[in-house]
Amino acid sequence: MHVELNDEVMWVTGGGAGIGRAIALEAARSGARVAVTDLDADALSEVVYSIQEAGGEGFAVVGDVTVPEQMKAAVDQIVEKWGKLTAVCVNAGINGTWAPVDEICVEEWKKTIDINLTGSFLTVHYAVPHLRNAGGGSIAILSSVNGTRVFSNEGASAYASSKAGQLALGQMLALELAPSRIRVNVICPGAFDTGIHAKTEKRDLDEIETPVEFPEGKIPLTHGEMGKPEQVGQLVVFLASKAAGHITGSPVWIDGAESLLQG
Repeated sequence: MHVELNDEVMWVTGGGAGIGRAIALEAARSGARVAVTDLDADALSEVVYSIQEAGGEGFAVVGDVTVPEQMKAAVDQIVEKWGKLTAVCVNAGINGTWAPVDEICVEEWKKTIDINLTGSFLTVHYAVPHLRNAGGGSIAILSSVNGTRVFSNEGASAYASSKAGQLALGQMLALELAPSRIRVNVICPGAFDTGIHAKTEKRDLDEIETPVEFPEGKIPLTHGEMGKPEQVGQLVVFLASKAAGHITGSPVWIDGAESLLQG
């Protein structure tokens, strides 16, 4: 089934790389006008260039999801440019620091929670009035298998807590925003082939890890091979489309059964 997002305006946070970039490109290929927000202006420019090269419309807005004024300014610029906002993909996030709970420092904990959870709140907070003005829309929050099905990644307490919070936030908002015809769904990816794993700081995990061996690999559907970012993009596009018009408040695990095996 080919899904179209013609006449839709989508905002993707964390859109400069990895899954966010793939979501932006997939949405543009499906006909949406796509605005991307990130801290890296050069990365955003490359994404917008790729969108335009493929015949789509892209717009870059540099911003920090933890700074309220920057998030408000970002969404205001998008609406000023295109007149409306109909879909939001809350994607910006970090893995942060993984360490034993008695070693992770308060600053490391706060950084992960601020970017992943407070950043999600701020994105939605400033987007919702514009979605209402458009007569409704779609919000997709990128959570994770961690904190929603998987609790065996020792040391990931801050990350898992932020991701569990995103799921709770999404389901609360699905009910709150339903009368405004705003649908809210939560996507929970497993292992995907992006650069985020290399940016994860891990300390002293050998002391707390429970040894488990998966001889066939941790991802049963692909015999251990990680997913491709564009697969998440296709899911976001589907959830933003009319084909998903009666779906809201749903967590969707996209992980090749990894979380069922590993959780």
